[in-house]
Amino acid sequence: MFDHVTIRVPDRGAAQQLFDTVLTPLGLDTSYESATFTMWRDFIVTQTDADHPVTGGAHLAFTAPSRDQVDDFWDAGSAAAGIEGETEPGARPDRGDRAYGATLRDPSGNRFEALFTGARRPPESAIDHLVLGVADLAAATAFYAIVGASAGFAVAEANQDGATFTGPAGGWFRLVPGPATEHLHLAFPGDDAGVQRFHADALAAGHRSNGVPGERSQYHPGYYAAYVLDPDGNNIEIVDHHRS
Repeated sequence: MFDHVTIRVPDRGAAQQLFDTVLTPLGLDTSYESATFTMWRDFIVTQTDADHPVTGGAHLAFTAPSRDQVDDFWDAGSAAAGIEGETEPGARPDRGDRAYGATLRDPSGNRFEALFTGARRPPESAIDHLVLGVADLAAATAFYAIVGASAGFAVAEANQDGATFTGPAGGWFRLVPGPATEHLHLAFPGDDAGVQRFHADALAAGHRSNGVPGERSQYHPGYYAAYVLDPDGNNIEIVDHHRS
């Protein structure tokens, strides 16, 4: 479902060391590193700066291939500096009959979960699902419905407790009312027409552009994307990489 999910951290070097420590037990090694960011498949960490504050209040769940690897994730995180254990390894019946997970928490209120469900992990993906806190559930649900119309996902369930979005290729994310997730960058895959429609429809609905449709060759030739801020100010993108 996700092209990439990016969080900003106050110390990229320390964060890279931390995520290498907790993600390696899940079979997730660093897949790409540049002067500005580090990537583990579809999860990216980059440095905060004066214009881009630290990400806070996000919940990212990484797919664990086995229960033992959930335990290893927990052990590695519990012993690491800069993060603390929140939910010990155990059954997660709300995620399925076989689900087993553990959750760590950083000082910015971000939660990082390792989750085993028995499902096979797509080779390009590290993330099982994402949970965002939102200040106004109705407004956020309406916004992501606009995004989904261009990116190929839709609301699967919605009530006063939250809204869940799913796509045909698997993966999901959920909006829950409460303290809002802040300064997150969330990108979805699409085609050029979807990039253009997303930007136009979001602006027509009163949302604020954070980057008009166009090529961003600084990422790679053919990187065609547009950006809009969601109701809580998170940077949302649809991108067509034009890769064969």
